[in-house]
Amino acid sequence: MMTGSAVTTPLDLDLLRELGDLKRIRSAQASGSIAERLFLQAWAALQNGLPATEVCFAIVRAALSATRLGDIDAGLLTRLGLSGWEAAEILRRALDEAGSDLDAGLRAALVSAVSLPDTTSPTLSFALRLTRQPRAGVTCPGKPRVMLEPPENHAEHCLVVAVYGVVLAARYGAKPETVFLASLAHHLHNAEIPDSGFAGEVLLGGHLDSLFDMATRNALAELPPVLAAHVEAARKILPDAETPEGQAFHAADTLDRVLEIEQHLRAGRTTMHQVLHEMRLVHEGAVKSFQDALLTEAGLQS
Repeated sequence: MMTGSAVTTPLDLDLLRELGDLKRIRSAQASGSIAERLFLQAWAALQNGLPATEVCFAIVRAALSATRLGDIDAGLLTRLGLSGWEAAEILRRALDEAGSDLDAGLRAALVSAVSLPDTTSPTLSFALRLTRQPRAGVTCPGKPRVMLEPPENHAEHCLVVAVYGVVLAARYGAKPETVFLASLAHHLHNAEIPDSGFAGEVLLGGHLDSLFDMATRNALAELPPVLAAHVEAARKILPDAETPEGQAFHAADTLDRVLEIEQHLRAGRTTMHQVLHEMRLVHEGAVKSFQDALLTEAGLQS
């Protein structure tokens, strides 16, 4: 368990952006985004009795590795002929590269984390419903909704907030496993209540709290009693930012909400020059000179 005083470090927004993009990385071998599947894997592990601390660091390690390798994992590498040691070395290098600037205590916890069982199929209906529940987009009372397509779902949002929360925990001196569990469970009500955003919440008025509380209790009732108690205890950090854990959660939640919008805007500002020259879409290789000549002739590159 990592606890202690806050560590003042600059926000690594580039890393947070990469982790947020796990909502958009998919592969032919599985359904849903990496973030969605990590959300289901986390709940499956918790449901099966694994401690929150163990689940927390295993999921964050997998998320960091996935920013470099996507859906390439140890199981795939060994099925295709690599030894267990070779697969582990590739994953270690991915973690080292993605997490090079993380707090030293967190890096040590991630390196020693054990892998979770390879399953994303919990019997928790609320978890599955959150994968199907889209986020509302940008809403404000009295204004038309700003729709963002494709929308993220609530499972993806909760997973990314949970990972952000662990990454930011040292900054606030927070217990990462508490922030992780609270973040994973902070939208339980949306398993039953469709997301209508800020505008809808204002219209619900004085009924808002009772509706959200009832829907949350319905979701908690699906959990084993011990796990339900742990989740309820963790969720006590959600109402305010008066505790280190509350600060880490609200920092993670706020940054994910804003960076999710930013990635839509960033894509619209990307230029062909950036794609071809900075990102090297047509990169070095045996036919690079032919490709460059073709693009220049077509007026797609200068």
